[in-house]
Amino acid sequence: MSTLGLVVNPAAGTGRGTSVGRRAHRLLSRAGHDVHDLSAPTLAQATDRARQAATAGLDALVVVGGDGMVHLGVGIVAGTPLPLGIVAVGTGNDVARSLGLPRGDVDRAVAVVDRALRTGPRDVDALRAGPLDGSTVRWCAGVLSCGLDAAVNARANALTWPHGHARYLRALVPELAAFRPYGYRVRVDDTTWESAGTLVAVANTPWFGGGLPIAPDARPDDGLLDVVLAGPFSRREALGIFPRIYRGRHVDDPRVRVLRGRHVVVEAALDLGPPPPAAFADGERVGDLPLLVELVPGALRVLG
Repeated sequence: MSTLGLVVNPAAGTGRGTSVGRRAHRLLSRAGHDVHDLSAPTLAQATDRARQAATAGLDALVVVGGDGMVHLGVGIVAGTPLPLGIVAVGTGNDVARSLGLPRGDVDRAVAVVDRALRTGPRDVDALRAGPLDGSTVRWCAGVLSCGLDAAVNARANALTWPHGHARYLRALVPELAAFRPYGYRVRVDDTTWESAGTLVAVANTPWFGGGLPIAPDARPDDGLLDVVLAGPFSRREALGIFPRIYRGRHVDDPRVRVLRGRHVVVEAALDLGPPPPAAFADGERVGDLPLLVELVPGALRVLG
């Protein structure tokens, strides 16, 4: 029997998070595990409860929801021996997709967690991001980006309707209308890229935005980051590149460059354009530029 901490996002599953969480709790208990519900009215409170429980002797932390809940879990367990179980029932589920885990199926996801508790977790890479002075650190699992997509993400998070992908489409229109290429200075290991640009994505996994393969060749266990650098697209060109992103063909555009490395510094270059927006990772706000992003191989133990 394992002692598990369970954190549920009540908004997951298009508002069915509470019932989905209860089912996950029931299934894990029936499998013989001692399950402690650490959910709370806010994500900050849930994080505090999960962090306290993690230091009190859990065998694993299990999160129920989308990429935001995965981000919460990764922030607690990355860099520690505590494994993370993911019951992916959110809107995007990009991290679960990248790890080959079930999406939108509570029973299958719990079965994967239960099996891995008995056979052992697998180790995958994680991102560590924060200010250049290292004063604070945020752990991330998937893609950190700061560009037009991050501006849309921030606006979408402030909207109360509609739900799901339609909210991002609503947010895209005003952001695109006001868009001017940002000024970037990006250092990937020993290579520096300075340009006006549309997007910089530092990717540990291929997908973001609910299934967009922004870094088609990224792998969560290869010890490297794929850094996608999109040069200065006009508003019309930025809109036109989106269909190519859906197919992963944007990387064939000569204005898009992909570098690989383990240490990335992203800064604003105000002489080349307006400052880029705050960076987002796993759908959550990480912070303003400049940022240092580092890959830590094998920092995350995943059940599945």
